[in-house]
Amino acid sequence: MQFQKHSGLYTLTTKQVIPATMDVVWKFFSNPGNLNKLTPGDVGFNITSPPADHMYAGQIITYRIKLFPMYSVNWVTEITQVKDKHFFIDEQRFGPYAMWHHEHVFEAAANGVLMTDRITFKLPYGIFGRIAYPIFIKKKLTNIFQYRRDSVDAFFGRLK
Repeated sequence: MQFQKHSGLYTLTTKQVIPATMDVVWKFFSNPGNLNKLTPGDVGFNITSPPADHMYAGQIITYRIKLFPMYSVNWVTEITQVKDKHFFIDEQRFGPYAMWHHEHVFEAAANGVLMTDRITFKLPYGIFGRIAYPIFIKKKLTNIFQYRRDSVDAFFGRLK
């Protein structure tokens, strides 16, 4: 897991090899309903849009997430691009970040599928967001994506 800061933005990049076929991996990750399986309970993640079993460009997905104990917000993302069995991109339309752009890339690998997540985001609230980043936001994102890694390992198995 790697974080970078550049031009007032932050980018988090994670990579994971999943020991499964591209068809199986794509079917799982392109189903928006599976997001619940990849998100820790303390985030209070709840999809509020009508269920869909696949994603498509232009799709709007709405959620409620918990930012702090007893404080939840709405989050609206749009699936802006999809290339079957290669990548999809979701972008925040409304929500807790000033900007959120999440690329999910899938590539064939020797032992299965290499999944790369690249999230570029901008924090809200100016200097207060920048102060909150090392104290709270970076830690929260690290925990979320570590939970995701562990959940993917549990679901697909771990490489030996």
